[in-house]
Amino acid sequence: MKLRGKKGKMTLKTSEYQPIRQRFGVEIIIVLALSLGASAVYSILSLVASLTAPKGLAGSVQHINPSASPREWLDFCYQFVGITLAMAPVALVLYLVWRPISSDEHNTAFSAFEKLGFLRPLKFRDFASGLGLAACIGLPGLGLYFGARALGLAAQVVPSDLPGYWWAVPMLLLSALRAALVEEFIIVGYLFNRLTAMGWSSRSQIWVSAVIRGSYHLYQGFGGFVGNLAMGLVFGWLYKKFGRLQVLIFAHFVLDLVSFVGFALLHWLGIQIRM
Repeated sequence: MKLRGKKGKMTLKTSEYQPIRQRFGVEIIIVLALSLGASAVYSILSLVASLTAPKGLAGSVQHINPSASPREWLDFCYQFVGITLAMAPVALVLYLVWRPISSDEHNTAFSAFEKLGFLRPLKFRDFASGLGLAACIGLPGLGLYFGARALGLAAQVVPSDLPGYWWAVPMLLLSALRAALVEEFIIVGYLFNRLTAMGWSSRSQIWVSAVIRGSYHLYQGFGGFVGNLAMGLVFGWLYKKFGRLQVLIFAHFVLDLVSFVGFALLHWLGIQIRM
């Protein structure tokens, strides 16, 4: 007897199913511990530190893309190396998904991308959908952030404080792309792939993914958690319905691009926005 999934999913013999469930459970813990799970733990500690600080959560400041050195060339090296090494967990999950796990599974060089819904090329309507999705997430999220700030439930978030170097905008673009790739490949594509193989329901997969997404944004305060939880629910539902990881990555990239680069440009122009 075999357990068959949808197209692009793995096919397991009944005798292989329980060991695979156990293996994937351990594998998920290791992957998260090396990536976004570790970020969630540090984010929780950061929230506790802010809540117990003399100025409280509302008086704390969180920098997303801080300058790493007063020396320009060294700052560039730190930024570039940090972004590059942060992509290692993406390579890891692609390798894990690519590896055959059953005796009758035969993978090609692009099998991992295909399984995660990343292989099909984006069309014009996909870019339009991504922009629309980014707007639907970003605008309410901005309102939620300012509302949480007014209630003292969010830290002040500084998207970028890089000096106006010639390479700052390209570096912020890379930072936005890195965030989109790491989060969507791991917390959506990889996690859903493994939880599906383990027999989890779609609803459980969406909620687990969304809670983890919200958790590693807790350093921003409770507003950041709620906003990213909502984003995770929407992204998870769309992924289960359409299976297009690229659209989610593009929408996420646009969100961070507007935040990082937009804030930096306003700052360099001398326009101060009280976040």
